[in-house]
Amino acid sequence: MSRSPADTIVALATPPGIGAIGVIRISGENSITIVQSIFRGKDLQSQASHTVHYGHIMDAGQVLDEVVVTLFKAPNSFTKENVIEIGCHGSEYILRRVIMLLVQQGARLAEPGEFTQRAFLNGRFDLVQAEAVADLIESESAAAHKLAIDQMRGGFSKMLQASRESLIEFAAMIELELDFGEEDVEFASRSDLKALILNILNQIQPLMDSFALGNAIKNGIPVVLAGKPNAGKSTLLNALLNEERAIVSDIAGTTRDTIEENLNIQGVVFKLIDTAGLRDAQDQIEAIGISKSLEKVALSTYLLFLCDASEIGTDALLEELRQLGKSPHEVLVIATKMDQSDTWDGSAEYLKMEGYHCICISAAKKLHLDTLKQKLYDLAIHQSPSSGDIRISNLRHFEALNQTAKSLESALDNLDAGLSGDLLAQPIRHALYHLGVISGAVSTDDLLEYIFSKFCIGK
Repeated sequence: MSRSPADTIVALATPPGIGAIGVIRISGENSITIVQSIFRGKDLQSQASHTVHYGHIMDAGQVLDEVVVTLFKAPNSFTKENVIEIGCHGSEYILRRVIMLLVQQGARLAEPGEFTQRAFLNGRFDLVQAEAVADLIESESAAAHKLAIDQMRGGFSKMLQASRESLIEFAAMIELELDFGEEDVEFASRSDLKALILNILNQIQPLMDSFALGNAIKNGIPVVLAGKPNAGKSTLLNALLNEERAIVSDIAGTTRDTIEENLNIQGVVFKLIDTAGLRDAQDQIEAIGISKSLEKVALSTYLLFLCDASEIGTDALLEELRQLGKSPHEVLVIATKMDQSDTWDGSAEYLKMEGYHCICISAAKKLHLDTLKQKLYDLAIHQSPSSGDIRISNLRHFEALNQTAKSLESALDNLDAGLSGDLLAQPIRHALYHLGVISGAVSTDDLLEYIFSKFCIGK
């Protein structure tokens, strides 16, 4: 189906299926006229924006449904076009029929993300904020919700815009120098340009550093439970989830494959991953399981390394930790089965061990699990480098920032080498391009189609 910005588009804005109500959204210059043609009630054209009206949807002279119509007149709407939302009863038949009637009157079915795409194209917000709309809809935790809200509010966008405008000013001066190449004039102060580039790099690097955790918060922070067979990994998983999710047995090597479950701690979702015990494999299947365990360990944001309480502080344990290749701040050493220790009275929560956080627990008796949860939460919230309160969670943004940083570093090298203006202008142009790609100041139809195709139909 051909599409045009002048089209009036319609879609179901609530999830499909039978429910108490369903909302149909329609946007475009002709949306009020189209809805009025099937609506019996007040004259919508003469009503004020942001008002709600009761009436009936008519189908061939017969009442199809009682509805409430919410009116948003341009430019004071989500898309900055005339927008109407029709609240119907949640019958699939009614919703399908109302949409069909609107199409018959001149609307067309919206494509995925087309309402938000129109909002972007009409200047309602930039591309970063548009993508945050999708993240907000998909957020499943308080932390993911906050991340999306912060980006929708535009802090990241304002930072990008300020940096880009400053670079554009210098780029213009350098381009002007090129027009006077034979006269050996300098309009752009090299020292001021160097200071600006260093300042932008100092803003970009913390944002790039924040991506790993920002993306993890968005999708769930990977936390791997690893250790030798019978260290208590599956028991701990079950205790944290409050359900018998993993098989627990005295037989070593019971867990052969990874088990993944989500745990919400104070609004942050952690993706717990129980793994096969780490030892010399006894058979081919166990070897595959151990290989998968090591892969998960490498990709984890945090590692819970479980060990029997009697092994705490041993050289062998420290060597095992070093072989896993994780930095100490990414590892929590969990001393398990403390209830079986003759010397433990249940009060000790921590042990010291060469730079590692070490927590004493009894998963079977659920002792100090709250301490473990609080420590995970603290690590996630407080050990994330970022620029102020701004974190990025979008891989597209990270890659564009990475390319921007490389271009600016190239510009710095050219500055230090005293190269001519044309060689200085080129990396600055590249940096401006990549900054513009993030916000949508520079965009292509293919890029927009890719981004908005991931949205739901009614958004």
